[in-house]
Amino acid sequence: MPEPSSPALKAVSDAVLAVASELSVDEVLQRLVDRSRELVQARYAALGIPDGEGGFRRFLVAGMSDELVAAMGPLPRTHGMLGAMLETAEPYRTEDIHEDPRFRGWWPRQHPDMRSFLGVPIVVRDQVIGAFYLTEKQGGASFDATDQELIELLAAHAAIAITNARLYERSQELTILSERNRLALELHDVVSQKLFSLSLGADSAATLLERDVVAARAQLHRVRELAREALDELRTLILGLRPPELERDGLEGALRKEVEMLSRVHGIEIELRAPAARSPARDSDLAVLRIVHEALHNAIRHARAANVAVTLEHHDGTLVVEVTDDGVGFDPQSTDARSRHLGLTSMEERASELGGSLEIRSAPNAGTRVRLELSDPAPAGTRR
Repeated sequence: MPEPSSPALKAVSDAVLAVASELSVDEVLQRLVDRSRELVQARYAALGIPDGEGGFRRFLVAGMSDELVAAMGPLPRTHGMLGAMLETAEPYRTEDIHEDPRFRGWWPRQHPDMRSFLGVPIVVRDQVIGAFYLTEKQGGASFDATDQELIELLAAHAAIAITNARLYERSQELTILSERNRLALELHDVVSQKLFSLSLGADSAATLLERDVVAARAQLHRVRELAREALDELRTLILGLRPPELERDGLEGALRKEVEMLSRVHGIEIELRAPAARSPARDSDLAVLRIVHEALHNAIRHARAANVAVTLEHHDGTLVVEVTDDGVGFDPQSTDARSRHLGLTSMEERASELGGSLEIRSAPNAGTRVRLELSDPAPAGTRR
């Protein structure tokens, strides 16, 4: 079998590096199918990922216009040659696909005619998870052994890239699920309690109206205050759903916006001490911001603090973030405190996942300090 030339191997290397920078599965697949077509000078290329039910979960193409793809209708099923490449780990190539007995089934009228064919399965631990389909070799009658070896090499890297992309998407789903659970707990812990108090207050005021107008007026004033607090809490939660623009503003800018928003909503002065210059975006930024967000909410909601401060520093290869307040304080080791301050455990878990340390110092009537330390990580996208 002829060895691939140095330019061809460089093309494979460039293709692998290109897909390594992508994160979503669809982006990875489209990069791979585009590069496969270029590597072997095929007129058309496709990459299919089966759904296990006779169809394709994803089927991406290169060399066809969007209009042509739309005209061909729904995605093909895993039959004929498309399905054959998913049943074996062995590649297959032919000068004329029409002569193969497996060439049958799905072929829309608008589909361009195809003759020369190269199919290469994508395999992970002896399981075929997809396949490359290359057709219509340009500049030759058929694909050769070198073409096949190039696509086999790309398929080996594709298996890793697809697996990594799936793991990334799964981790994102788990993060979203975690945030939904956190918000559900926030709603139950704060807003629902406020609304329950509102209901009780309204019932009490209605009863007092018949006996004591002055007391009823005081109770209605309390109802109004509870309604305002519930509105503030809901507004904070809704604003918290908006994704921080870390890529554009950096951690410092996102923190500044977070502090300004919380100060405005809750009417409390929050001091921020952070570098004016924007540091490069890092993979850890979102988790750091979530920890600060939780610490600030605890200071505002539970501590009844008059003064709150956030400090962010970079020194000696370490990122240090502190949130301090002069509120009522609590015992961080108390089971009761942890049952009420549900964010304490989530902050510690986030810090642990980052490989950092989280220190929570507090005592009754002595305020609270939350200190996060972690090694200053590499900028986002530079890790290997």
